Amino acid sequence: MKKIQIFGLVIIAIAIGIIVTTAGDASTYVDFNKAQQMADSGDNESIHVVGTLKKDAAGNILEMVYQPEIDPNFFSFTLVDNNNVARKVVYKSTKPQDFDKSEQVVIIGRMQQDAFVADKILMKCPSKYEEGKLETTEHTAQKS
Repeated sequence: MKKIQIFGLVIIAIAIGIIVTTAGDASTYVDFNKAQQMADSGDNESIHVVGTLKKDAAGNILEMVYQPEIDPNFFSFTLVDNNNVARKVVYKSTKPQDFDKSEQVVIIGRMQQDAFVADKILMKCPSKYEEGKLETTEHTAQKS
């Protein structure tokens, strides 16, 4: 074989390796019921759950706990998925900026017992520049 052919095969092998690695990190969008089923079956795959924050009639967020003076790396809240199932979400990092203003939240992580432990939170907040358009904010837990 010529050197160029060997070089081409090496490049193709590297590309296939990158694709396989990226596909392995991909996760799926599910609701809380499916997430619980996956956890009960021993599937420890990272999943996405889309929902809204649990609010009262006045629009105040219910069941949100963040006390930075006690533990700045513990934040919990209740999320209601698209099937109106509410679950507690635990995020072991600081509360994301403008979290209270978010209209929709995507949490990435896994179920543990009756709570969802989030590794990452994606928020869709109303844009302050244009009405009707949303801007997306991403917040990732810091690994210690």
